[in-house]
Amino acid sequence: MALLSILHYPDERLHTVAKPVEKVDARIRQLIADMAETMYASRGIGLAATQVNVHEQVVVMDLSEEKNDLQVFINARITQHSGETTHEEGCLSVPGIFETVTRSEQVTVEALDGEGKPFTLEADGLLAICIQHELDHLQGKVFVEYLSRLKQNRIKSKLKKQEKNTL
Repeated sequence: MALLSILHYPDERLHTVAKPVEKVDARIRQLIADMAETMYASRGIGLAATQVNVHEQVVVMDLSEEKNDLQVFINARITQHSGETTHEEGCLSVPGIFETVTRSEQVTVEALDGEGKPFTLEADGLLAICIQHELDHLQGKVFVEYLSRLKQNRIKSKLKKQEKNTL
């Protein structure tokens, strides 16, 4: 397994729309393993392939306290959604930034697992929020884009300042 580099907003590559995975093979299973290792090392709960500059529809998530419940979503699509909730979100591609975003409260998602087997999942709470957040990445959208232009510009300025301070 290998740690992958995570793209940081406003990197244009984060706006690339991911293509469906044609076959779940050894290459995709290695990508899943590398993405999981990267997510855990970065203390995240979700990671989309777009965030590591791989533009295929692969997402990994683990919302467990013990970090032992990896969920894999390949070619995922939300087939139903209902309700509305607001939640403070963060993102490995937007380090140190947390903002409140409105999303659907419940979602039904259809996807393939890490072995290529289809499944359907009904989710609510944090899992539903995380699914929507990560699937947005695969569509080339970062959570801060739900915010006002003013907030987006402030976030870009803050991230540039953080980047300068780490050089």
